[in-house]
Amino acid sequence: MDGAAELVFCVNGRKVIEKNVDPETMLLPYLRKKLQLTGTKYGCGGGGCGACTVMISRYNPITKRIRHYPANACLLPICSLHGAAVTTVEGVGSTKARIHPVQERIAKCHGTQCGFCTPGMVMSIYTLLRNHPEPTLDQLTDALGGNLCRCTGYRPIIDACKTFCKTSGCCQSKENGVCCLDQGINELPEFEEGNKTSPKLFSEEEFLPLDPTQELIFPPELMIMAEKQPQRTRVFVGDRMTWISPVTLKELLEAKVKYPQAPIVMGNTSVGPEVRFKGAFHPVIISPECIEELSVVNHADDGLTLGAGLSLAQVKEILKTQTYHALLKHLGTLAGCQIRNMASLGGHIVSRHLDSDLNPLLAVGNCTLNLLSKEGERQIPLNEQFLTKCPSADLKPGEILVSVNIPYSRKWEFVSAFRQAQRQQNALAIVNSGMRVFFGEGGGIIRELSIAYGGVGPTTICAKNSCQKLIGRPWNEEMLDAACRLILDEVSLPGWAPGGKVEFKRTLLISFFFKFYLKVSQILKTMDPVRYPGLADKYESALEDLHSRNHWGTSKYQDVDPKQLPQDPIGRPIMHLSGIKHTTGEAIYCDDMPVLDGELFLAFVTSSRAHAEIVSIDLSEALSLPGVVDIVTEEDLRGVNSFGLFGEPEKLLETQEVSCVGQLVCAVVADSEVQAKRAAKRVKIVYQDLEPVILTIEEAIRHHSFFQGERKLEYGNVDEAFKVVDQILEGEIHMGGQEHFYMETQSMLAVPKGEDQEMDVYVSSQFPKYIQDIVAATLKVPANKIMCHVKRVGGAFGGKVTKTGIMAAITPSPHLLHGCPVRCILERGEDMLITGGRHPYLGKYKAGFMNDGRILALDVEHYCNGGSTLDESLFVIEIGLLKVDNAYKFPNLRFRGWACRTNLPSNTALRGFGFPQSGLITENCITEVAAKCGLSPEKVRMMNMYKEIDQTPYKQEIDATNLIQCWKECMATSSYSLRKVAVEKFNSENYWKKKGLAMVPLKFPVGVLSTAAAQAAALVHIYLDGSVLVTHGGIEMGQGVHTKMIQVASRELRMPMSNVHLRGTSTETVPNANVSGGSLVADLNGLAVKDACQTLLKRLEPIISKNPKGTWKDWAQAAFDESISLSATGYFRGYESHMNWETGEGHPFEYFVFGAACSEVEIDCLTGAHKNIRTDIVMDIGHSINPALDVGQIEGAFIQGMGLYTIEELKYSPQGVLYTRGPDQYKIPAVSDVPTELHVSFLPPSQNSNTLYSSKGLGEPGVFLGCSVFFAIHDAVRAARQERGLLGPLKLDSPLTPEKIRMACEDKFTKMIPRDEPGSYVPWNIPV
Repeated sequence: MDGAAELVFCVNGRKVIEKNVDPETMLLPYLRKKLQLTGTKYGCGGGGCGACTVMISRYNPITKRIRHYPANACLLPICSLHGAAVTTVEGVGSTKARIHPVQERIAKCHGTQCGFCTPGMVMSIYTLLRNHPEPTLDQLTDALGGNLCRCTGYRPIIDACKTFCKTSGCCQSKENGVCCLDQGINELPEFEEGNKTSPKLFSEEEFLPLDPTQELIFPPELMIMAEKQPQRTRVFVGDRMTWISPVTLKELLEAKVKYPQAPIVMGNTSVGPEVRFKGAFHPVIISPECIEELSVVNHADDGLTLGAGLSLAQVKEILKTQTYHALLKHLGTLAGCQIRNMASLGGHIVSRHLDSDLNPLLAVGNCTLNLLSKEGERQIPLNEQFLTKCPSADLKPGEILVSVNIPYSRKWEFVSAFRQAQRQQNALAIVNSGMRVFFGEGGGIIRELSIAYGGVGPTTICAKNSCQKLIGRPWNEEMLDAACRLILDEVSLPGWAPGGKVEFKRTLLISFFFKFYLKVSQILKTMDPVRYPGLADKYESALEDLHSRNHWGTSKYQDVDPKQLPQDPIGRPIMHLSGIKHTTGEAIYCDDMPVLDGELFLAFVTSSRAHAEIVSIDLSEALSLPGVVDIVTEEDLRGVNSFGLFGEPEKLLETQEVSCVGQLVCAVVADSEVQAKRAAKRVKIVYQDLEPVILTIEEAIRHHSFFQGERKLEYGNVDEAFKVVDQILEGEIHMGGQEHFYMETQSMLAVPKGEDQEMDVYVSSQFPKYIQDIVAATLKVPANKIMCHVKRVGGAFGGKVTKTGIMAAITPSPHLLHGCPVRCILERGEDMLITGGRHPYLGKYKAGFMNDGRILALDVEHYCNGGSTLDESLFVIEIGLLKVDNAYKFPNLRFRGWACRTNLPSNTALRGFGFPQSGLITENCITEVAAKCGLSPEKVRMMNMYKEIDQTPYKQEIDATNLIQCWKECMATSSYSLRKVAVEKFNSENYWKKKGLAMVPLKFPVGVLSTAAAQAAALVHIYLDGSVLVTHGGIEMGQGVHTKMIQVASRELRMPMSNVHLRGTSTETVPNANVSGGSLVADLNGLAVKDACQTLLKRLEPIISKNPKGTWKDWAQAAFDESISLSATGYFRGYESHMNWETGEGHPFEYFVFGAACSEVEIDCLTGAHKNIRTDIVMDIGHSINPALDVGQIEGAFIQGMGLYTIEELKYSPQGVLYTRGPDQYKIPAVSDVPTELHVSFLPPSQNSNTLYSSKGLGEPGVFLGCSVFFAIHDAVRAARQERGLLGPLKLDSPLTPEKIRMACEDKFTKMIPRDEPGSYVPWNIPV
């Protein structure tokens, strides 16, 4: 073996040579910090979000072929890249050279909002096109499966990518058995005659063609190197780790003998996350490279031998040509495309993860492993002993896995695979299974049976004893019943089992076996119809997969008035101002700013206890580490350790008594991110636990632990009304919280200016004024010395206000001693732990109603889990109460709300701000009333809706004409009545699959309860060349506010948009700006920009009238010559707004956004899986300023809401520790979760108002419409229960996960499972 080797690879066609490479360096920080290629983003660090996707190209000198594949740069050690070519988004195209068709189309199809995930999306699709220039729709959704987006809802990204596909205009999906192009059920009726709507938001004709001959070629130098250079083991030695890359099997064996404990790493998808998240450390890593024997593919008569070094993606391609249906099924959903291309077959097998998808299948399939050591070759079975790491059946220390033998199935032998996860794609299985049966010569008598499960124990579990007892039995119902009981007996799961969901997992064990029973019975019937009876028709659908993959959608928006000037951009679907820069990676975010001289990095140390006294903090070990400069504690803040934004001051650092896990205790400052984070783990804190630890809302109610008193709103006479109604119903619903999951984590950079105590703070925040105030207060300087700058934010959703301010206040403090710039970027897990999210809610209601469904009295109590500090919890409760009526006129009502103080990280603002919770409580009540009356929920909704001019509970006037119009339009466009009949027919014909259809209305009041909180300012300069610079107080976080502001300036100044520029938001240009949120950013700031432009135009009118044919350059010069100011501030004082909680009256909101959504789903009653078939949304948006941006806001909010109500589940331990700290554990919707059909349409413009050009704010309202999916699932579950004779009340909490769906569809299997007595064990997690 050589000494320290030289690492040679290429990045974007340029050769990189590294002489002293550190084996611990991953490709992502290397690209970002060393090569300054910041287009590749950090999103999660674990390969779960796709933001860091790059293309890796490798040349194989034996086959003479180049393989291009996508990979997660955050998991790729650079030592593994010798001889490879790396392509990043910068290498695909740029505005400086030429942009690539992928980049152009994603931008022009409006597939970017905040833009942070976009480079990863571009790279995934670019790589797909390098391999398949005309991909199928299936290949497309598969390629995007490993990329997450929180803003767009994916539909415009899919639209952009579909322009590369060879397809007809058909959706290629036959829901309800009808093609979308046929007339009838899936037809989309046009709006009434005379209403102008446009169907297309972009024009395909303008797109650059895809020309594969123009792509970057594989560097010839690397090709020659692979062909000519003598292959020899490379060794890279770092400070703590040695990396060995053998290139022959002999050298690999030698390395393994020398370092028997060293892991063999191929894709680093297993070892990488363990090192990063679990603190594992390996002093030596062996990474074989280009060893032919590890990539072998041998077809023999009895099966297939696959090299252990083949990636899972390569295995998938090989199996497509074989009949390995079960393995292929799992390879389609296992992780994302990037991980499948990196992870090796051998690595997946040897890792033996408890939730491995392939091991249960390979174990039942009688696979064998071919091992090699110095002693020679050996074969061992891949069986239960191997999977439990039994020493006699495992690899010996010096052995390596060379290949895997997978036998073909014989005649009368059947193999099946099953899995259920929180999300269909790119999610670890909750339970998975492989099952095999062999009947010998037919006859239906079991000769061999193998069943293995993953996810239900520390490793894959084989139900060996059960299988043994079933051999010799016929394949019939008695065998099925016996098998279920035997399996439950053998595969036992304690109530406290890690991962929770214990009863669900027990049910899946036997539900999967039942599916296997049905599948085999069906095949037996086709093989010998005389001997084997078929399945009942109603059972056949149990075997069909839920997920059709090919999405399509339409959006209908308002046409501009034909009289509008062609150069006037208002009302036109204009691309996001930064769209192209998002797709090329040139859009700069906070952490993309270059490293400054002497820059330090700050990392937080957080509490590990929910409620405890800090006895001592030992900093000595952390301070002794190399590179550590300082540790900031409470003492270093010089007496300024609290700041109050919403009344109650919040401490910045807590060194005495912590009140939640994740509370900031101190901060380590070091000369690099790696050293700061390493040292933060070495700070030793001793705690003394305190009582009580309050985590749940119920515990808070028991302990009377509330922030301030109750908030209350009454209307009419509730008690009297209850005396005259026909029926009274009482109920409650619990709703879980939600993580913001903005793609860009919390980021800040403080730069001292060197004189007069001035400082620039660059931060990813929605509220620069607050950052300025809190930093100035902490540093004890006036606010005029601190300037806060925000260029753009990579998603925020309410989560970049309060906690961002606290962290930004601490970040500059080391500068007092050291005078250096300080950067702080949170890792995803830290971010999720520290920052809180949407408030979990408990809603209790009592409704009095008549038998015809009219609700006459409603008494509601709301409790929200506020966490350990006040933050915005009271405000959330107030807004929730003011919006609790949603679209309904309740003549008598009483609403009360409490914010609970608990020992969890403080919850805060999140898109929708209280309404998604309070609206769900009301809709759940209505659904229960409908069930009691024997009516459809839609009928009860319609009956109780506001009618035209009316009054809200707080006595504000409302005109509900457009609410009724949206409802009727949605009924029509969704073909609700036709599809309701079709759903009922489907449900009557299918026992194990059910469909559900639901429609919900929306009334979303827009306003911030105070005039002062709605004021806005702008500054507009005209320069002498006629160009214009606009600045305003709003933050660009993906919603396109800067684009809209340029549209406003363009209209008001009557100049082309290309003449107007906007640099970003800064407290230097617009002081005292309000927080950007509440769906009002464009509205308020647009009125300020409009005011400034009108001021300028008024000044320039005499000049322009003298020279009407002049240019802006002429007019600006003339004005200057006449000493007329070319700069103007614009101001909007805010909408009149007030609310008196004493009297319960006020005018808190300026206007209402109305809408309706109809959703259809299909559920699998055996597994709890669901498919979103179709959603139709109709919105009243006033006059749209930019329909492309507005459709994007509605769709993105809807998908975020859909996640909130169905799959996004935060899990806390009974000690208050958050388990779900990244995309591996917390699932936001992925591309496969988007409804197969998604149709969005706007009402024609109506009702001129005093808002900006009569537009309406749309950032938040759409979130609530996601609950149409919740109620569609509710409808499907009710249908299943009715068929099973379960007619009692149905209580379903949110989120409606596969677990809750499955357990609500009670049947013989749920009755069979053992149940644990509550209190007899400590559960793994608790609902907060």
